[in-house]
Amino acid sequence: MPNPDFRYWLVKSEPFKYSWADLVKDGWTYWDGVRNYEARNNIRSMAVGDQLLFYHSNEDREVVGIAEVIRENYQDPTTDDDRWSVVDIKPLQALPKPVTLAAIKKEPRLSTMQLVTRSRLSVSPVTADEFGVVVAMGGLG
Repeated sequence: MPNPDFRYWLVKSEPFKYSWADLVKDGWTYWDGVRNYEARNNIRSMAVGDQLLFYHSNEDREVVGIAEVIRENYQDPTTDDDRWSVVDIKPLQALPKPVTLAAIKKEPRLSTMQLVTRSRLSVSPVTADEFGVVVAMGGLG
């Protein structure tokens, strides 16, 4: 269930590039490759302890797990361009049942979720209520 002490986000990754299974295997990663200013600003707003819905984009289109921010934003090590930032994240828990985009779109309580209204944004804020609904749909809480 949502914790009022931190904020919530959704991060997208194409599973053939970096999947939930990759994050679990690695134990942590820096979230890189964001080249959109709004998504970058969202990364810069993240704090240690914030929780993330990990979304497989493109082929699966489903939320598959919950991750946590373990280091706040710093210079993206994959580029010398100082406009881009990353955060470090670690996996917390896989959802017992992935929550598909189709199911999210059918759920009235998620009708204003940015995944629905601004589907191209790769890093987006999620309200505590939205987080709770998705996690419950996924079989937790």
